[in-house]
Amino acid sequence: MNIQDFFDYLDQETVLGIKLSTILSIIIVVIIAVLLERIITRYLRRFAKRARLAPNVTNGLILTFRLLILIGAVASLIRVGGFPAEWFVAFSALGGAAVGFASSTTIGNFIAGLFLFTARPFKVGDYVRIGTVEGIVQEITINYTKILTPGNNVVSISNIQIIDRDLTNYFYETEKHFNLYCYTFEIGFNHDVSAVTLAEIFKEVFSKYKHILPREPSYMLVRSGAFERVYMVYLYVEHPEDVFVYRPQIAEEVFKRWDMARGKSAA
Repeated sequence: MNIQDFFDYLDQETVLGIKLSTILSIIIVVIIAVLLERIITRYLRRFAKRARLAPNVTNGLILTFRLLILIGAVASLIRVGGFPAEWFVAFSALGGAAVGFASSTTIGNFIAGLFLFTARPFKVGDYVRIGTVEGIVQEITINYTKILTPGNNVVSISNIQIIDRDLTNYFYETEKHFNLYCYTFEIGFNHDVSAVTLAEIFKEVFSKYKHILPREPSYMLVRSGAFERVYMVYLYVEHPEDVFVYRPQIAEEVFKRWDMARGKSAA
């Protein structure tokens, strides 16, 4: 359709021939779009408040749904207004081209982000392990999740990768404790020191943290082979950042006592 055909159409159909029913239909579409936008925006703000989402995440969700409502309203107006079918086809092609330009990764991240907001496997401030990356969740956006690692680095992981990886949230809840994190890590030893001596080492080290931490650390033998014994240590903290402090301290003290025990047994 060229410019002249467009003006001819306006002269013959749009300007002089618009029916009252068409005008009412257009008004109804606009009213529905406005009401739908307000209802969804209000619901998203309440949901974000309950879920304690970051402001930028909330604004991103609201903007996304506003764009979807706008696209639907424009498509409805084109049809209800009696515009030529070519206009609807052109608008649809334009929307399809825009979606086509968006990478599959971006679309996947968006869908994965919506899933994370709905399922809520973790929240900002939780200590988590995602694949091989572990640390404190700093920010959750519609595309990426940012993790503060023990090395004081911030790692951004795309949400679609989070869905595909093993996820561990160390948040720990019991009847007595409602805001604890139970962080676990492994410590391995060879057979130079007996299991009885290792039990004494763990007891000595853990007793030092009995009054510092909300709950005394504990341990459990997870596997034993011909060359080593591996223990799982359970570290209970109230603040996730305490993991960065107490995990290396406990491990260092255990290995120091183990070295001393090895020296005595060798002598």
